[in-house]
Amino acid sequence: MQPVLSGFFMSLFVLLCLLGILGNGFIVLVLSRERLRRGRLLPSDKILLSLGASRFCLQSVGMANNFYYCLHLAHYSTGLARQFFGLHWDFLNSATFWFSSWLSVLFCMKIANFTHPTFLWLKWRFPGAVPWLLMASLLISLVVTLLFFWGNHAVYQGFLIRRLPGNMTFRQWSRRLEIHYFLPLKLITLFFPSSIFMVSISLLIHSLRRHTGRMQLSTHSPQDPSAQAHTRALKSLISFLVLYALSFASLIIDAAGFFSKSDWYWPWQIVIYLCTSVHPFLLILSNLRLRGVCRQLLLLARGFWVAQAAWSPHPDPQE
Repeated sequence: MQPVLSGFFMSLFVLLCLLGILGNGFIVLVLSRERLRRGRLLPSDKILLSLGASRFCLQSVGMANNFYYCLHLAHYSTGLARQFFGLHWDFLNSATFWFSSWLSVLFCMKIANFTHPTFLWLKWRFPGAVPWLLMASLLISLVVTLLFFWGNHAVYQGFLIRRLPGNMTFRQWSRRLEIHYFLPLKLITLFFPSSIFMVSISLLIHSLRRHTGRMQLSTHSPQDPSAQAHTRALKSLISFLVLYALSFASLIIDAAGFFSKSDWYWPWQIVIYLCTSVHPFLLILSNLRLRGVCRQLLLLARGFWVAQAAWSPHPDPQE
C-alpha cells in the first residue's frame, strides 16, 4: 500500500477510536453521575455502564497497542509488550461481547411480547439477575484471558529458549499456534455470548416485525407515532446485529493472523473497532436520558460559541 494511503487509513483509525472513546466516555460519565446522585441504577443502565466502560478501556488499549506495534514492529511479537497488551485486550474484548449479549437479552425481555410461560418467567427474573450476570461475565473473561495469556507466554518462551518441536522455525511454530490454539479458543469463547445475542436479537426482531405488521393492517397509518417508533426500533436492532456480526467475524479472522503483517493492517483495524466506535452513538440516540443530556450539552456548546462570537472584537467599518 502507498504511504499516503496507509497514512489516510491510520488517521481514519485514530479518528474512529477517538469518537468511540468520546461516545463511550459520555455514557460512563452520565450513568456514573446518575449512580452517585440517586444511589442506584436501573438494570438497563447497569449493563450500559458496564458496556461503556469496557469499550472505553478497549479503545484506549487498542490505540496504544496498534501504535506500539507500528513503532516496534521488529520486536513486538517476541517482546513482553505483546503479553501486556494482549492480557488487557483479551479481557476487555471478552467482557464487551458478554455485556453486549446481556444488553440484547434485556431489550428482548423489555420489548418482545411473547406469552410463553418460560419467556414470562425469564422476563420476571432477568432484571434482578443482572448484577450477578455482570459479575459472572467478568469471571469468565478472566478465565479466557488466562488461557490466551498462556498461549502468548508460550510464544515468548519459544522465542527465548529456541526449543521448538521438529525442525520448525519460530515463525512456523508461532503460525501453528495461531491456527491450532488461538483460533479455536477464540471461536469457543465467543460462541456462547454470540449465541445468546443472536437468539435474543432474532426473537426481538421477529416480535417487532410481527407487531409492526399488525399495526399496518389495522387502522394505524405508517405516519402513526407508535408505528414510527417500532420502525426506528427495528432499524436500530438490525444495525446492532450487523455491527455485532462484523465485530465477531473480524475477531475470528484476526485470531488466525491473516492481517497481522499485511499492507491492509490499518483498514482491518478500522473494521475490528467499528462496532465499539459507532454503536455507542446509536445507544445515545435510542436512550431518552442520554439523548437529553447530549442535547443539553450541544445547546450549551452552541450558546458558548454564540457568546464568544458576540464578545469578539469586530473591525470598525469607518477605519
